[in-house]
Amino acid sequence: MQKKILILDFGSQYTQLIARRVRELNVYCEIHPYNKIPELDDSVRGVILSGSPFSVRDEKAPRVDLSAIKGKLPLLGVCYGAQYLSHYFGGEVMPSATREYGRAMLSVKDASDPLMKDLSVKTQVWMSHGDTIGKIPSAYRIIASTDDVPVAAYHIGGEQSWGIQFHPEVYHSTEGKQLLRNFVVDICGCRQDWTPDSFIETTVSELRAKVADDKVVLGLSGGVDSSVAAVLLHKAIGRNLICIFVDMGLLRKDEFETVLESYKNMGLNVIGVRAGDKFLADLKGVTDPEKKRKIIGRDFIEVFDEEAQKLKDVKWLAQGTIYPDVIESMSVNGPSATIKSHHNVGGLPEKMNLKIVEPLRLLFKDEVRRVGRQLQIPDMILGRHPFPGPGLGIRILGEVTAEKVRILQEADKIFIDGLREFGLYDKVWQAGVVLLPVQSVGVMGDERTYENCVALRAVTSTDGMTADWVHLPYEFLAKMSNDIINKVKGINRVVYDISSKPPATIEWE
Repeated sequence: MQKKILILDFGSQYTQLIARRVRELNVYCEIHPYNKIPELDDSVRGVILSGSPFSVRDEKAPRVDLSAIKGKLPLLGVCYGAQYLSHYFGGEVMPSATREYGRAMLSVKDASDPLMKDLSVKTQVWMSHGDTIGKIPSAYRIIASTDDVPVAAYHIGGEQSWGIQFHPEVYHSTEGKQLLRNFVVDICGCRQDWTPDSFIETTVSELRAKVADDKVVLGLSGGVDSSVAAVLLHKAIGRNLICIFVDMGLLRKDEFETVLESYKNMGLNVIGVRAGDKFLADLKGVTDPEKKRKIIGRDFIEVFDEEAQKLKDVKWLAQGTIYPDVIESMSVNGPSATIKSHHNVGGLPEKMNLKIVEPLRLLFKDEVRRVGRQLQIPDMILGRHPFPGPGLGIRILGEVTAEKVRILQEADKIFIDGLREFGLYDKVWQAGVVLLPVQSVGVMGDERTYENCVALRAVTSTDGMTADWVHLPYEFLAKMSNDIINKVKGINRVVYDISSKPPATIEWE
């Protein structure tokens, strides 16, 4: 049984980051809403309470029953979690005289405390709270402070329970990883055995037991998640996995042929389906972004279902669901108001009456790539930038036509090939070209033109939740602009998008 750390989520923007830092220590952990605590069996070695946008003093602040945890299992309260452990157990939390946001210098008061082991006497941490602990209960002992926060960290006497009013999981807490290691490895006694190798071995064994001799169908997209899921399943059940790769007519130029060939070279059992005419016909005259997404999603389901029905004795539908999707569906505040309507296989299980298998549902995106490397999946697939489910359909603003797809595919190929040629591709998280519903005046030779404008987009990110625009070299941008305008008939103007997320989004639709 895999030993694990439970992270109880009170709605903090940093909760997933705590989990990722714990997993970087090769320790398995799970996030659960504070009000849906799973059974505390022998596999649970410790519990972390996350931060929260709430104040513990709010009338509707989240409250959790810790009777089966506090004093019985190692416990670490982070920010709201620390204030909670003080406020509801005899201490006092009050508004900060000055709101505590940003870097602060932590002074360790008790270097002998297990949580403070191997931390510098002075170390930088990241604060993010409007309240502060004014008084701690009598059994609590201060183990670290900052100039403005006397109770920056405390230990509860007679228990393996701690509270910290800073965020060790963020990059700016320079020794945060050491503190988390002290808690999960030394205090909780977790072995650092959650590795790509161990995940592959366990997952392949579980898949064989679960699926047995049944057939499984999987929709490949050419992306990282579906590709790693396919190779894991192939390793477990071989030819009983049938993959379907649908060309919606909205992929990048030559991508269908290139990716299909690489899948076959990996030994996968793949059926390639060209269905671009259907998608383009159904998108005719449609300009609303959400309607476009829904049509593309619906058509994908219809094409996939039609192909799958030709197969005999299929019992399972495999999906490339990853852990952030799972967390989203059970979050404290419920699923997001609008779940992405283009999730490729949405609605398929019910329509096809198949059972679901999700080999990657425990992994974050960076872990999926690590597992993929261990499975020796080619870098061409593993290193690919994320690509939206509806493809170029949402990078053509307004109506999608065959001519617009041609124009965008040509421009996009020049941009992506250029990033590779200049050694910039791997420094960018996601890049693409957007065809704008704007025509502008230009001059080519002695002729006046009135043609299309495209926007180049390149961002850095870790998970897509936030993103910064990339400061691409001017020389590179100048070459891309010249090449696109000179080589792509129908474009006479190129602009570069310098918006970050938030407030903008990565895609334009």
